[in-house]
Amino acid sequence: MDKNNNQFNKRLIKLDGKVWEFIARIDEIKGKWSFGSKLTPSILTTLHHSVLITSSGASTRIEGSQLSDEEVERVMRGLSTTKFRDRDVQEVKGYLELLSNIFDSFETLPLREGVIQHLHKAMLKYSEKDKLHSGKYKQEENAVAIQKENGEIGQIIFETTQAWLTQKEMTEIVEWTYSELEKKEIHPLLVIGNFLVEFLKIHPFKDGNGRLSRILTNILLLRAGYLYMPYVSHEQIIEKRKEEYYTTLRQSQGTFKTKNQSIEAWLLFFLSVVEEQSIRAIALLETEHLEDILSQKQLEVWNYIGSVEDASAGDIVKYTDVGRPTVNQSIEKLLRLNKIKRIGQGRATRYKKI
Repeated sequence: MDKNNNQFNKRLIKLDGKVWEFIARIDEIKGKWSFGSKLTPSILTTLHHSVLITSSGASTRIEGSQLSDEEVERVMRGLSTTKFRDRDVQEVKGYLELLSNIFDSFETLPLREGVIQHLHKAMLKYSEKDKLHSGKYKQEENAVAIQKENGEIGQIIFETTQAWLTQKEMTEIVEWTYSELEKKEIHPLLVIGNFLVEFLKIHPFKDGNGRLSRILTNILLLRAGYLYMPYVSHEQIIEKRKEEYYTTLRQSQGTFKTKNQSIEAWLLFFLSVVEEQSIRAIALLETEHLEDILSQKQLEVWNYIGSVEDASAGDIVKYTDVGRPTVNQSIEKLLRLNKIKRIGQGRATRYKKI
């Protein structure tokens, strides 16, 4: 089939220049990580452990879980979390285990339908309510909706592919993605972004589609050479921008099966998330000499300040999982170490990496 006649390729023609600017910046950082990483095994192990907790907590909370990162860590350590619903614990346990496994074995996981179904089943292995349908495409419709605090279904966000068309559409997008990633004629970030927006529109499984899409994001980006995925949480960035995540998905998916399909809104969001993740990864390269004098929380504060032009204490609290007292203590220590400088005074005070 001529690629200009392919519906997936057509979405990637005449993209906004901002898309290519994002890709250029991301790939420049990718090269720095691949060839310049000097982080010690001990700090990589610490970061890996932290990302497993942060990513599993964020990904399940996006879908309605109530577990904080502290409770997720308790699950990881096998401690009791009886004050939460069993479902929350089951889902985060499955995500934790699967994410850890894919970080170790992503090279053996090509994008094939059988692999996707296997990953879905593994992700839901502890979920009692999902035993009958885990690893199997949906047999009934499953529109995406906002879940209320009481667990009831609220506003419908968008309609998904009808159950009877799921197999056909999954085969089409998986085969196209696998082929394009092998041919390397289209930039992999565009191929991956297109796969994700289509996968989430199809919503092939009865439940767990959002979580699985983020598992697949980790695998696909790792296989494409973005090797910092286990050390900076992709899921955490999406959780912080959850409203924008759903808005851009809806904007792009609303054009599907029309004469003017466009996924630019989604691509700009997706690439901005990957760029933020990349910037945070490069900031990590400058932390090795601080490993022995900063705690893990202090390092997180330092990493965030290094990933942005400047930040207030409130920004750091908002965009990290560090509490205000620890943020204040960390700032004072970094100022004493001459690693950051103070800009402005009073409520307008901001901090910038030196």
